[in-house]
Amino acid sequence: MTVRPYDESDADDLWSLKRGFELGIGSETGGQDKAATYAAKLTEEYRKRWLAWVERCVDEDPDCVQLAVHEDGPVGYVFVLPGSLAFIWDAAVLNEVYLDPPARGTGVADDLMDAALDCARSQPLPLDRLVLDVDRENDRARAFYDRWGFEHWGEMVAREL
Repeated sequence: MTVRPYDESDADDLWSLKRGFELGIGSETGGQDKAATYAAKLTEEYRKRWLAWVERCVDEDPDCVQLAVHEDGPVGYVFVLPGSLAFIWDAAVLNEVYLDPPARGTGVADDLMDAALDCARSQPLPLDRLVLDVDRENDRARAFYDRWGFEHWGEMVAREL
């Protein structure tokens, strides 16, 4: 298993992983309504827009998206927002980290987190910290972040537009 920067030729594989990330959030941290909401957004238009955004981010910071690659192909990714977006929370932002379920518990998530921290440490930040949004119902993810020393820091709230 290796962790390496994303390349444009990885777009289809990254999108497949992104789908797993989104569908997992929908099915593992909420009821049928949440699962349906997350599944419904995964349109071809969303795919195009999301991958174009990934390209813009990678153009700015080539290490902001890293893939965990097994001999059979990518099994996970981590996405740290580029430094120009650090002002969102005055810190480095861990946008997404995902690992295919069969690869979980193998240490690969730790390799992805190491890559995320390396990326974040290279950014000129207002506050020297890495922040992320994690669903309070995602016990597996919360345990992983606790193990890595993340602490509660505020609370995000949202409303429909």
